[in-house]
Amino acid sequence: MDLTELATRLGMQLSALGAQVTTAESCTGGGIAEAITRVAGSSAWFEAGYVTYSNAQKTRQLGVPVDLFETVGAVSREVVERMASGAQQASGARFAVAVSGIAGPGGGTPQKPVGTVWVAWADGERLFARRCLFAGDRQAVRGQTVETALVGLIRLVAGENPLQG
Repeated sequence: MDLTELATRLGMQLSALGAQVTTAESCTGGGIAEAITRVAGSSAWFEAGYVTYSNAQKTRQLGVPVDLFETVGAVSREVVERMASGAQQASGARFAVAVSGIAGPGGGTPQKPVGTVWVAWADGERLFARRCLFAGDRQAVRGQTVETALVGLIRLVAGENPLQG
C-alpha cells in the first residue's frame, strides 16, 4: 500500500480525535516520521519523532533500561515496548509506534535473522507488540516496517487491535 495514502488516512483519524502521534525508530532511521510528514498539515497531529539508532540513545531519549540490551537485546519486545512508552512520555502524544530490527545485509543471527523487526504500538492505556520477519534487501525490510507501523497505527487509532488483520 502507498505510504503517503496510509499517512493521510492516519492523519484524518487523528484530526477527528484531536489526538497526536509520536514515533520511536531505530532500523527505519526516521522513515515512519518522514512518511507522516509528507502529509500537508501533519504538524497538527504529529508531535515528535525520535530516531534512536544506538542503544545509548534509546536509554537517554526514551528511558530504555540499559540492562534490557544485555538480557534481551535491542531487537526485542521489551525494548520496543519501552521505546513506545518512552516516546509517549517524552512527547505527550496519545499514540505511539516504535520499531527496532535488523534490516541487513549483516547483523543477523540464527535466533534473530536479517529481516527480524519488533514493532510496538501504544495508546496510553494499551500496549501491543509484534515480531515480524520481512523478506528482501535493506530497503525492502525498512519499507515493510514503515508500512506495518502505519497500518497498525491506523487500527489502533480506530480503537482496534493493531495485531489483527
